[in-house]
Amino acid sequence: MKQATTRLPAGARTVAWVVSGGETWAGRRDEGAAVPIEGMELRGSFDLVTALEELLGGDCAVSAAEGGEGVPAGSTVLGDPDLLAVRGAEVEPGVVFDLRKGAVVLEEGALIRSGARLEGPLYVGPHSWILGGPVRHSAVGPHCRVHGEVTASVFLGYANKSHDGFVGHSVLGQWVNRGAGTITSNLKNTYGEVRLDLPDRRLGTGRMNLGTLFGDHSKTAIGTMLSTGTVVGTGANVVGAPPVPRYLQPFAWATAGDQLLDQEGFLKIAGRVLPRRGVGLTPAITASLRAVHQRLTR
Repeated sequence: MKQATTRLPAGARTVAWVVSGGETWAGRRDEGAAVPIEGMELRGSFDLVTALEELLGGDCAVSAAEGGEGVPAGSTVLGDPDLLAVRGAEVEPGVVFDLRKGAVVLEEGALIRSGARLEGPLYVGPHSWILGGPVRHSAVGPHCRVHGEVTASVFLGYANKSHDGFVGHSVLGQWVNRGAGTITSNLKNTYGEVRLDLPDRRLGTGRMNLGTLFGDHSKTAIGTMLSTGTVVGTGANVVGAPPVPRYLQPFAWATAGDQLLDQEGFLKIAGRVLPRRGVGLTPAITASLRAVHQRLTR
């Protein structure tokens, strides 16, 4: 990809280089015209919450303007019904759509059970189920299960929150499983900035509201209580005596953090979990999971 030689505006950064048709990438080069790209720089996964707050409303409004199937029978709508886009989703009677702060978009194969209250802006991806409770201002990726109170959170896909328990201003990676009654705190008692306690430093996020950052394939036991700004590493299992530390390393087995889930154990669990969403543990996926485990446990 070619690095631009055109002088960039103050504060701008080069984020990519362009490869023309027929070219082979051979490393960055210092020629070519600059192409400005609008967007947000993500300093870490916590900035996905900030991006959600800034971009979700506009994205949902644009998507809803593309149309849908109308208001489902038996639903209650607060606000402008034109801000509701239902596209091949199943919505049971008794669902409340609150559109006064933004649009709600339901994609193909989504299921919304009676008793759910969906507050926009809200995006529910293909084949995800909202099983009850208030879900507001969030983005739910494909094949998720969501129940209970959720606010301003990002579900990247294939995450399981089938039971009660509050999730706020959090990020859930793929294949996360939250045990019943798991609760995330998303506000310090001091109302101050949330800082992440990482192994090598304490990182300021610039945010007052921040819950838990769940790495892919991480899991929590029933009744788990998570402090504001907790980081749960990839493949970690949050089980054991409280309190849960604010940083749990990848593949930690229990909250003490002195044992790690080995590679074969990780693959064995993944082999049981993935088929529950119709995904096979193919050789390519197996190789990818092995590489992730190796990289994060060096």
